[in-house]
Amino acid sequence: MILCVTTFVLAACLQTSGGELLAKPAPKLAASAELGPTEARAARDKALEWIVTHQNANGSWGSRTVEGDAESFITVQGVYAWQVASNALCALALLEAEETPARRAALDKGLEFLTSAPLPKRGDDWDVDHVWAGVFGTVACTAVAKDPRFTADPWRAKLSRRGREFVHLLEKMQAPNGGWGYYDDPPFTERPKWATSFTTASVVPALGFAEELGWVTDREAKKRAVSYLRRCALPNGAYQYSLDMLPWVGGESINDARGSLGRIQVCNWALFRSGERSITEDKLRDGLASFFEHHEYLDVARMRPIPHEAYYFNAGYFYFFGHYYAALVVELMPPAEREAWRRKLRPEIVKTQRPDGSFGDFLGSSYMIQASTAFAALALDAGLETPTQR
Repeated sequence: MILCVTTFVLAACLQTSGGELLAKPAPKLAASAELGPTEARAARDKALEWIVTHQNANGSWGSRTVEGDAESFITVQGVYAWQVASNALCALALLEAEETPARRAALDKGLEFLTSAPLPKRGDDWDVDHVWAGVFGTVACTAVAKDPRFTADPWRAKLSRRGREFVHLLEKMQAPNGGWGYYDDPPFTERPKWATSFTTASVVPALGFAEELGWVTDREAKKRAVSYLRRCALPNGAYQYSLDMLPWVGGESINDARGSLGRIQVCNWALFRSGERSITEDKLRDGLASFFEHHEYLDVARMRPIPHEAYYFNAGYFYFFGHYYAALVVELMPPAEREAWRRKLRPEIVKTQRPDGSFGDFLGSSYMIQASTAFAALALDAGLETPTQR
């Protein structure tokens, strides 16, 4: 994914030609007791500097090349889909931070790529990873379209055209159960049959913005997605990975709260933003409390080379995804509570930052570095006051 490659990738992307191991289980890193806005801004700025300096000449980030020896599993279109999705996240990270000349130049170049590059296509009969481009492409385009700096032409027209294309991709690929996923099972069909809670939740609020912008043709798409998320919710506060008639619970289940740490925040956030009455402030608060109570399961999973090999089937690539949406949930809490939550969240992000400013939670393709760094920058940016006017 942006978040998922499956167990078949295994060691193919883990070694150099000389056999040197690139990805190891994450060491135990200590987080500070709390971290204030000054330290958070410094870490965020370092991440944004890395994003700016690692942009390609054509405005993109990363590579669409299949890396490692996993060609038998990873499709070229799948990797390109991940690149487009991670590029959307990099643009979003630059958009949300206060503007500097370097950031604005990188943002403009990144948006030019995002709005003009060929749309990813279905990679194979089973590979529908281009849904990730639709998800985060829609999120980025709707966010940029609402920003006063981009409401006039030519940006308005570019964003409207590409935003409609991303939304149309999602409308075409929405599973009959109302969600979105990134793989399909036999018998293969034009409209996939499998969906996941976290993929679906990631785009639900943006679909509401797309409706306001007039980009949506299927007015029931968001309603079906919200219904899907509602049915994924479990009494233990977790969300199913994908909707099953008889969900697996008990034991070391992926549907235990400890296995749902990367999904609880995004699903609660999406449902709350959609007006779902069952998602109260207490529900949000309980989800955040669970996130920190069981955080060690995310720590153990980060940088594990095989997806879902950690306790409760956690996967490394949920680390920064989960922290970003936890940051968004914090901003839904009563104002008096927010800074205390932010101070707990920031150290768990900053402790993983590399000396060059980047972040990573799962190695295997360059798109994961871009996605991780963008998610981390966005999470650190949440709640920071803008020191100067744009």
